[in-house]
Amino acid sequence: MSQDNIDNNAQNHNVNDNAEALAEITPEMQAFYQRADAIIGVANSQLGPDAHSGQVGASLLYAAARYSASVASIGFVKGDDFAKEKDDIVEFYVKQYRQMLSDNLTDYAQNFDKYVQLNQDDKSSK
Repeated sequence: MSQDNIDNNAQNHNVNDNAEALAEITPEMQAFYQRADAIIGVANSQLGPDAHSGQVGASLLYAAARYSASVASIGFVKGDDFAKEKDDIVEFYVKQYRQMLSDNLTDYAQNFDKYVQLNQDDKSSK
């Protein structure tokens, strides 16, 4: 995926660009999407001659896993107790990621022509 694809994909998913969606989205969900857009912006800023989208994506996945492990540890007093819950924690996060990935792939497939056209328009204006 090129820098242009990633930039446009983030813009297309930005809840601020969709007034109808805003009417149905709670302030908490709007904040959720804004945080996600900010993280995507940081990932996009890492793209360059030394890092292509696959490399940045791998780093982003690693960061998500590392952060999730930290979040999951909250509330545990002993490492042994935390370790006993590992399978359930992994199952929870994998289920969440699978659903989010599936939803985003469906959205991209349904809007593919629009997203691709936006990417082509961007390239021709440069």
